[in-house]
Order: sequence, then structure tokens, then C-alpha cells
Amino acid sequence: MLVCRATLDDARSVLRDRFGYPDFRPGQADVVASVLAGHDTLAVLPTGGGKSLCYQVPALVIPGLTVVISPLISLMTDQVNRLVARGVAATFLNSTLDGDAVRARLALVASGSLRLLYVAPERLAAPDLTRVLLQRGVALLAVDEAHCISEWGHEFRPSFRRIAAMRAALGNPQAVALTATATPAVRRDIVQQLRLRAPREIVGGFNRGNLDYAVLDCESVALKEQALLRVLRARARPAIVYAPTRLAVERVARRLTRSGIRALAYHGGLQDSVRHEVQETFMSGGVGVIAATNAFGMGIDKPDVRTVVHFAMPGTLEAYYQEAGRGGRDGAPAGCVLLYHPTDRLTHEWFVRGTFPPRDIVAATAAALDALRSGDAVPDDPARIARTSTGVTAREARAVITLLEREGLLLRPPPATAMWIRLLATPARIRRELGANAANAADAADIAVLRALWCVGREALHHGMVVDLRSLAPRFAPGTARRLLERLRARQFVDVASSNACLRLTTHTAVLATESLDWPRLERRRAKELHKLAMMEGYTRTTGCRRAFVLGYFGDRTSATPCSGCDNCRQLAAARDQANAHG
Repeated sequence: MLVCRATLDDARSVLRDRFGYPDFRPGQADVVASVLAGHDTLAVLPTGGGKSLCYQVPALVIPGLTVVISPLISLMTDQVNRLVARGVAATFLNSTLDGDAVRARLALVASGSLRLLYVAPERLAAPDLTRVLLQRGVALLAVDEAHCISEWGHEFRPSFRRIAAMRAALGNPQAVALTATATPAVRRDIVQQLRLRAPREIVGGFNRGNLDYAVLDCESVALKEQALLRVLRARARPAIVYAPTRLAVERVARRLTRSGIRALAYHGGLQDSVRHEVQETFMSGGVGVIAATNAFGMGIDKPDVRTVVHFAMPGTLEAYYQEAGRGGRDGAPAGCVLLYHPTDRLTHEWFVRGTFPPRDIVAATAAALDALRSGDAVPDDPARIARTSTGVTAREARAVITLLEREGLLLRPPPATAMWIRLLATPARIRRELGANAANAADAADIAVLRALWCVGREALHHGMVVDLRSLAPRFAPGTARRLLERLRARQFVDVASSNACLRLTTHTAVLATESLDWPRLERRRAKELHKLAMMEGYTRTTGCRRAFVLGYFGDRTSATPCSGCDNCRQLAAARDQANAHG
């Protein structure tokens, strides 16, 4: 383990000179001190608590490279841009980069000129990255949004499970894990999954005293819209209105604008340029209200949001706390209002069923995939699967495919330059029909591409396999190889399909072995998700202090009740005052 002699005063100097802040917040100071002392550290700081500075500042004090694992492309891009603007040598690796850009950035790592490297978790298994990091060495490994590593967290991502293996391969460098939303059980799981060594746990207070919580019961969507208008007219702006779907976001934005409250819509279905323009307009104050899905907010540092409205109940208290916490980051008062209808729960139950489909639906879908498979490839076509199966809808088939991918039974190939290819012609036919005319330029090219394919796949080509056309270089560029293969397909020498039209079995078996799934674990996860949903609904139905309900969920018992910052406590105080007045 690298021993760092830097002090907290050294870190404060960097904080002032590079980031322009006079001092750390209490939770930040504790985390930075722990990291500088060489401890593995788990930091749970509330939304708006400045988690990124807890690894960015040490990265500029500790000699060597800090690798930051971040699950969100937009977040890492934003943070790298800000660091570079401050003169910090930082870059990122993720799926937005082509091969040349990746190689150029790996060269920067190898040269030792970088202080921070942001990496998407999906990149962790890349041999080129591991090789360069082993050569250069890693001083500090920072895991942002660390709750994603836990199956009991609200945003579990299987790719995060590779982090511990990568850390071990790199010689177990010091690690710091950071999150805003982790229950005690999730914190224990983070420590176990990352294999943190005697970690220091710094859990900041979850009580954001400047936030005011309220729930409004609404009997229909129309009444929700009316309540939303009343809230936005009565409360200060800027405001964020979270809606559960893209259609709901568009509807809310139109309804507000027609009613004289200009609002812009933000969701994942918009073009990148439009989404960026909407975000910048809101951030700069060009519009006072943004209607958005939960795609908006991660890493968005707008300190003066005065109102956050949820048009429907989120599925977990973690999600609600994180999204509501985007209000009042400047410490000034902000209101958090949830518009609730009992049917909100049904939407989330539907999502849970989609994430954990019943065993009989999984078995029926797997049987249909077996019937449609060719070699180790199966079609990524839910409608076709539904037509082949008995009693499975296209929506259920899509849910099962997602489950089988998540559990490692199916693999989605890279889409850009990969094709599924099965060799149909025998060697004798190839010699007879192509070899006899090898002087013909077209036939010579066809033979050459078949030879190149055989060198890559050999006997597996007879069963069908996914081939990255880049592996045929330098003899054939991907575009040239694709054209030749289409010509060979027309002559029935090969069967080919775009990789986005098929999935690959990860093991060569006679049938898709769904019995290998860990059904007890899947059922536990399903039950856990339903429990989280019940707790979220419990927040909306409680007659007690809403602040205490949220804090208790996260294991924070420090807040006294009743508070003066939730609708229930205000009603209780008003009733008490009225009783005293009549007494």
C-alpha cells in the first residue's frame, strides 16, 4: 500500500487553488483525511455533499494515477471537462470512443502524464487497459456510485462486480468507495464486494435540514396536473419536475407551457444535441422549469434549485432521496413535493415483474430460443420468439432475454463491426466452385475472405459464431469484408446476420440451461425490490414525521421528531396550537 505523507492542510491548499473553495465540509474533510492516511474508505455523503472532491483532491496530492470507476458517461464527461478547465490532467475511457481515441488515451496513461483516469465499469475487463495500468501502477482506485455493486442497492449493475477482480489484478491498490444512498445492509455489501481492507466508514448525516417534504394525494392524472400547477405557482423556482416515462415528461412540459409556465422536456429519447441544449438552458437560467425522467440530475451541479416535484411515486426511497436532494444544494430552503396516486405502485410492480419474470415464462422463452437457435446464436427478436412459444408475449420475451443476459447465459456482441456468421459450404464445394476460377478477381476475393474467417473461427464457424470484422485486418477492412460476406450469403456459401439481430449463448449446450439460474437468489432479489417499493409507499402513507421516516430507512436516528420541515409535522403543530387556543 502506498504511504502518503501529505496532510489535510496540503489538501486544503489544493482545494483553494484548484477548485476555489475555502475549506472542506465536515464529511468531506473526514473522507479526505482517511484517504491521505492510506486507509480503504467507504464514504456515504448526502446528495449535494461534494463526493467527487473526496477523490479529486487526494488525486492531486497523492503521487501517481487515480482511477475513477463511474457508471454514467454524462457524469464522467462533465467531470473530466471541469477538471481539464482547471488545468488538471484527466481523461476518460468509455463506449463513446473509437479505437484510435482509446489507443491515444491509453498512451497518455502509459506516459505517466495523467493524474485522473475515469473508466466505465464495462471497460474493466479490457486486456489493453489492464496491461497499461499494470505498467504504470495505480495509486488510488475510486468507485463512484458504489451502491451499484450491491444487489440490494437500488441501481445494481453486474459490471460493478468485476471491480474487485480488477483491483486484485492491479495489486490491490488503496480504494475509496463513494455513494449518496446506502442503507446499512448495502454498506456492508459494498465493503464485502469490493474486499475493502479494514475500511474507515464515514457516513455523513442524511438530514438535509433545508429541505421541506410534502405529499399530495391526487385521484387522477388530471388532478395531478392541477396540483402541479398550484405547487409551481406557489413555490420558488428554478424547479425540476420528475415524471416516470418519456411520454409523461412530454405531457407535463406541454401542460405547463400551455398554462403559462414555460417548461422544457428532458429524457433519453431526445437527440444528444437537443438534450444538451435543454440542460444548458436550464443550468444558465434561460428557463425556470424542466420536466425530466430520472436521466436528468446525476452530476448536474445546479445549486439554486428551489423546488423538486415528483409527478409520480418513485420505486425506492433511495431514488426519491437522491432526486429530491437535487434541491437546495446551496443550503437555502427548497421544497420537495410528491404527487401520489395508489396506481403509482402498479407501474413499479410491472417493472419488478419485468426484471424478475416468473420461472414458467423463462422456461417457455428458453424453449422458443432453442427452437430458433442456429449454432450458438439465437435471434434478438421478441415478437418472433413470442410467435414460436406458447403463452409468452413479446414484452415477456424481452424481459427474459434481459434476464438471461444479466445472468450470463446470453451475450450481446459488439454492434458496430461484428456479424454472426455460419459456414454453409463444404471445403469440397468451395474448391469446386471458387477454386476453379481463382484467376477471377471476385472469386479470389471470396476465397481470401473465407480463409481469413477460418483462421479466426475454424470449426466453430460450422455452428455459427460472432466475428468482429476488425479481426480480418489488415487484409480486409470491415466494410469490404461485409460486402464480400453479403455476396457469399447470396450464393449460399455462408449465412450471416448483423450482430444486433442476434445474441450468443455463452456455453455450447444442447439446450439453453435455465436450470443453472440461481432461482433462490433471484426470488430474494425480487422480494427485496417489492420491500423497497412497500417502504416507498409507506413514506407516502405515513401520518408521522416524513423526515424521520426517510432518516430511519437509512439508519440515521439523529434527527429529533417532530420536525418543522414536513407537511405532517406542520399539520400536527397547527392542530396542537388550535387545541391550545381553545383550551
